[in-house]
Amino acid sequence: MRSGITHLMHCLPSKAGLALGSVLTALGLSAFFGSAYAQSQEAVQRGMAIYTAKCSACHSVEDNRVGPSHAGVLGRRAGAVKNYEYSEALAKSKVVWNRANLERWLTDPEKVIPGQRMGYRLSLPQERADVVAYLATLSAPK
Repeated sequence: MRSGITHLMHCLPSKAGLALGSVLTALGLSAFFGSAYAQSQEAVQRGMAIYTAKCSACHSVEDNRVGPSHAGVLGRRAGAVKNYEYSEALAKSKVVWNRANLERWLTDPEKVIPGQRMGYRLSLPQERADVVAYLATLSAPK
């Protein structure tokens, strides 16, 4: 059951995830689900801080900048954000972003998609996991 709640937390936008946590606490269920939920929320909050400090110079949740918008990145095909000019390598890529390949990407983008243009890496595995946990909370624009 915990894995189901953890999965749900990662699928919800961050505000909805925080609201679910409040509901679980109010219902006295936080002890039952608490450990997985707390770890999940801590990872998301750390990931948001890392994203703000290390990614936001080039990326945004809402807008394309030097890099494409990250809203709804999980489940999206690489190179598919509208109104963003990708490298030929990314535009032709068949990669669909999921947790595992995003962590590999943040480790070494060139190894995942040779010829891409991102020259930044996150060297610490925990930072990569936390940023991916945060990205998983971002809904696609409507």
